[in-house]
Amino acid sequence: MGKPTGFTEFNRHLPARVPVAERLKNYDEYVLRYSDNELNEQSARCMDCGVPFCHNGCPLGNVIPEFNDAVYNKDWKEAYDILSSTNNFPEFTGRICPAPCESACVLGINKPAVAIEEIEKHIIEIAFEKGFVQAKQPNIRTGKKVAVVGSGPAGLAAAAQLNSVGHQVTVFER
Repeated sequence: MGKPTGFTEFNRHLPARVPVAERLKNYDEYVLRYSDNELNEQSARCMDCGVPFCHNGCPLGNVIPEFNDAVYNKDWKEAYDILSSTNNFPEFTGRICPAPCESACVLGINKPAVAIEEIEKHIIEIAFEKGFVQAKQPNIRTGKKVAVVGSGPAGLAAAAQLNSVGHQVTVFER
């Protein structure tokens, strides 16, 4: 746990958003990024709660307290490795997920929950900036061919997992 008293010292704070009038002019990201200090404070809010219910709240089983600890310690490679161990596509789950992990956060009993979704998004953006995100070739190819029907998040995740164990995968979309 990064800062044992972080949840008592810092309040939940979400990043600012670009005003609507400006958003209408482009397709750029409209949720701004935390400053380094803000990101550190938000990750420090994660408690050592004993039984991290956020794990159960996350449909992917992300190990949230562990990546929050790595973010607090500014160990971006470790944070990325932890996040990508359970999540094939954090670059979009950090944007579109309804964040049931935040509803399951123990801190949410008495205070606003940890901003897990924003922290996840920041981890992957920093990982891309630092060059940690690399294509991974499987060690061996099995020679088996698999068809995946549908290129939604589940189909692409299945294809990525099948490819990682050496199968040749073709994704079909209407």
